[in-house]
Amino acid sequence: MDAWRWGVWVLVAMLALFLWNVVWVAAVRRWYRPRTTLPQTLRARCADGWELTVHARRATVRRFEEPVLLCHGLAANRFTFDFEPPYSVAHYLAEAGFDCFSVEWRGTGHSRSPPPGRRYTDFTIDDHILQDGPALLELALKETGAKRAFWLGHSLGGLVGYGVAQGPQGEKLAGLLTLGAPVHFKSGPLMRALISMGVRAAWPARFRQEWMSASLAPFLGYVTLPLSDLLVNPEHIPPRIQRQVYANMMSSMSRKVLLQFQDWIEHDAFRSFDRATDWREGITRLRLPLLVMGGSSDRLATAENVQSQFALASAPDRTLHVFGRDHGDKMDYGHGDLIFGTGAPSEVYPVIREWLEQHATRLSSPAEPSEPSISLQRQA
Repeated sequence: MDAWRWGVWVLVAMLALFLWNVVWVAAVRRWYRPRTTLPQTLRARCADGWELTVHARRATVRRFEEPVLLCHGLAANRFTFDFEPPYSVAHYLAEAGFDCFSVEWRGTGHSRSPPPGRRYTDFTIDDHILQDGPALLELALKETGAKRAFWLGHSLGGLVGYGVAQGPQGEKLAGLLTLGAPVHFKSGPLMRALISMGVRAAWPARFRQEWMSASLAPFLGYVTLPLSDLLVNPEHIPPRIQRQVYANMMSSMSRKVLLQFQDWIEHDAFRSFDRATDWREGITRLRLPLLVMGGSSDRLATAENVQSQFALASAPDRTLHVFGRDHGDKMDYGHGDLIFGTGAPSEVYPVIREWLEQHATRLSSPAEPSEPSISLQRQA
């Protein structure tokens, strides 16, 4: 009888702890939500029936024909690029005259509407390249009436861009900009151990690290999490921004995606899930304009990695830019610092804008923002 009562009390305590954590996470996300106007919310349906959510930030005064597709990386969401100014690429480029479309890849954020018969964790990076990317591109072109678009991807978002550029939709890209995207995966024991742990933690479907990130977010700036410098350098990001990023930007990871990354890391490959398509080799055949960017202290996409990635390209119009003190910048940029570092709005964002302006089609008469055709406004 005592054992039964003990078991009941343990069960009640676990339930109470779970409920307390639910309330805690909800309160943290509410308190640290970005204070900015909400973007327009659109829907993009992929060829396989999966529905994506795309967040459109329209230009204050549209000066350029081509829209900019903003594509986040692994374990992130649309807040990577559409955040609270001044740490918001979407706001920055919209002010410069570009319509911006921030995607949330399938299984991420609001893009959790799979077709019948599939779970929202049932996908690989192949699906991002073959399904999500083309759907995002078609939606942006339809919304703006443009013939081509620019692709700006951070980390995995840049890798997806390389894959899309090699497919049948590649001709609709006016240029590809990658930011901290590691095409080479020569990694040491630490990275192999971490990806192996991630695959195990994701069994049977996904790794929900965003719950832990939001739970710990209020303490950042006072304490430093182990291995946090793999993602961002805490010394380069204001404490409140750290708390906002960890509370809002982290997303769960599909086990299949982690298994694909495990293959890449163990075999130094950038290829499809079935290993039949070599996207890294395909970079050598790309002809569209390229801007390859990285950080001098990025531990995931190292400066050497970015430079060797650039060396693969044979496009006649290609540019390499590594941000760091050796190049006259105020800091040595890490992976997330390229977007959220204190120097990013004044050093990284202008390089992106200037490159886009040089390659975009300027409208003869600037256009006012268009009326939303499909708008589903939501609180973040």
